[in-house]
Amino acid sequence: MERLGRYPAATTVIAHVSDTHLLSGGAPLGGAADTVAALAQTAAQLERLGASLDAVVVTGDVADLGEPDAYVRARAALDPLSQATGAELVWVMGNHDERAAFRFGLLDEPTGAAAPEEPVHRVVELGGLRIIALDTTVPGYHHGELDARSLDWLAGVLAEPAPRGTIVAMHHAPIATPLALMDVLELRGQDELAEVVRGSDVRLFLGGHLHYATHGAFAGIPVSVAGATAYTMDLSAPPRELVGIDGGRSFSLVHVYEDAFAASVVPVGPYEVVTSFGEAYLAELEAMTPAERLERFSRKPPP
Repeated sequence: MERLGRYPAATTVIAHVSDTHLLSGGAPLGGAADTVAALAQTAAQLERLGASLDAVVVTGDVADLGEPDAYVRARAALDPLSQATGAELVWVMGNHDERAAFRFGLLDEPTGAAAPEEPVHRVVELGGLRIIALDTTVPGYHHGELDARSLDWLAGVLAEPAPRGTIVAMHHAPIATPLALMDVLELRGQDELAEVVRGSDVRLFLGGHLHYATHGAFAGIPVSVAGATAYTMDLSAPPRELVGIDGGRSFSLVHVYEDAFAASVVPVGPYEVVTSFGEAYLAELEAMTPAERLERFSRKPPP
């Protein structure tokens, strides 16, 4: 595509999906939220990106109860997307997931291939960009923690920089939240994590868990948390209440550039089109000089 401004096209495009919370049999979550339809809608929207999509990173809570059938349904939704676009699927453990079922259902690891208590850490190479799937879960609990073994593993991976840097994808993001009850379920071991990542090639953290999109920084590194496709936490609820609503679903698109990135929130759902400029219009602009483009697209019509 013709370069129309100061920034070139992204070198890598990542769909950041989180907290799908699928149930066995496709049952509605809480008796109300159709999580299967929400994930199907997400996949349909992402398929429109075609070959420009390089990876789909799912930051945990794929299943709500860790049921094997939930992982079958997750793959039924996202495997065809991966095949249609060529995008790499990167699965990250969440606190609602169960490690043995997660490994078997999503990573095709045979039952008994790893001890149940072993964290599900993975490294995925994406054209010189390294994505680390970091398991922050604690079996039997919903809070997150990085113990000494996991931190040593991460330090070992980061000891050799990747050609285009590293993105760490984890469920429990190291970021503040205004939701007081979620503080109980925060990531533990953050000071030790900061020591590991400072001075490394980590460019960005991707996280989930909070069920709303948010951004911040940790140890001087940007953090982007994707909203959930299952349901959304209502931050406008009274300060001492935790309220999840059947709406506001979203995923994020992360455009990675040589020396920057942009994380954008995308609403999930079929909505009425208010305005649209099609491919033919873009092609028309690409054929113009920069000055002609400004006159064609930037100049305001006379009052």
